[in-house]
Amino acid sequence: MYNSKVETLFSGWEEALIWSCLQGHMGNMLLDDEKNPTSAIIDVGDFCFLAGQPSTALLNAIEGEKLLIPKDTAWETLIERIFDKRVNKTLRYAIKKESGVFDKAKLTSFVESLDKCYELKLFDQEVFELAKKETWSVDLCSQFKDYNDYQNRGIGVAILHQGELVAGASPYAVYNSGIEIEIDTKPEYRRKGLATVCGAKLILECLERNIYPSWDAHDLRSVALAEKLGYHLSHPYVTYELMEK
Repeated sequence: MYNSKVETLFSGWEEALIWSCLQGHMGNMLLDDEKNPTSAIIDVGDFCFLAGQPSTALLNAIEGEKLLIPKDTAWETLIERIFDKRVNKTLRYAIKKESGVFDKAKLTSFVESLDKCYELKLFDQEVFELAKKETWSVDLCSQFKDYNDYQNRGIGVAILHQGELVAGASPYAVYNSGIEIEIDTKPEYRRKGLATVCGAKLILECLERNIYPSWDAHDLRSVALAEKLGYHLSHPYVTYELMEK
């Protein structure tokens, strides 16, 4: 349910997954008070975003392995105290959300560079079901209930080799007029440029549909790929990897 007070707690945080939840597309909210919240967690997939007054009760309500992203150092202090050795502190990298920065000709050249032994296609039900079957590819569709849900809200690109899914780019989340891009490649097919092709093709498809292709980088290699495709780095930010008890 939309709550303007929750939105205020997350104001200024340009994160597609937060927008997805606030706009009612995906995810859940944990609040200290439903009507007048002073502390909130937005939970989307593997990610939890923490804002407002740090809350021990809300942190203890988090279940399973998660990536915890605090809005400020007060949350960081509480996360480290509550979870201690269950968390590993690391960095992720925010990518600027800029319209008009993409070079369509350059992106098209990446797509056209794909070796003829591969098949490039948009997600259909067959690809969706293939993605669900393997650990490396499941996040290409994990936030959608089923293919019908995906067909209505998602758009993805797949690379197949001899009928086998080997790489893909797809929404990890959707929000008003945009998506958060997820790119995955089967381990034995990495370092062959397939992620570049998938990313370029999905960006082009988004631009055709007037959808913004948001990007958030989990490491510096992801930053490098983003910059190759036309994005610009905004800033690193603290993330905690929460492990099971």
